[in-house]
Amino acid sequence: MAVLCLALTASGVAPARAAAAPYCGITWGSGDKAAGTLSQAPLLTAETGRHECWDRVVFEFGGSALGYAVRYSDQVLTEGQGVDLVPYTAGGAFLWVTLRAPATTFGAVAGEHVATVVSYDTLRDVVFGGSFEGYTTFAVGVRARLPFRVFTLAGPGSNSRIVVDVGHRW
Repeated sequence: MAVLCLALTASGVAPARAAAAPYCGITWGSGDKAAGTLSQAPLLTAETGRHECWDRVVFEFGGSALGYAVRYSDQVLTEGQGVDLVPYTAGGAFLWVTLRAPATTFGAVAGEHVATVVSYDTLRDVVFGGSFEGYTTFAVGVRARLPFRVFTLAGPGSNSRIVVDVGHRW
């Protein structure tokens, strides 16, 4: 084998190398993600967190909420009014997050910045887009169009969470 590699190198042909492993094992992609149906569980909080390989937004509900649709978009419209949140959201790319549950007790108004993301690697802003007829919208500003995943978690207690992770890089 060593002789073959030496011969290939001497002839100007480099031996084949294994493909590079994905960053932190992330294979999520940046395509649209959706699941679940409408729920009556009210949105309680929207919080952010940092991880070595991604930044995270967690939406917690007072009950079981499993429905969402998340996609990159050039505009994110408020629920019921249709005002574009992108001009008011920091970031180079924007995730349009639609939660299939109401935010009747959330305590924010459409257009309000609802999470602190200072010094995050990827997240730039989280802006509430309102709630109408059981659908709740957020504009999540990120540094660039990067891979993301969405999943649900049970708890704490009878609550549930919808989690959006956005990778720091491809």
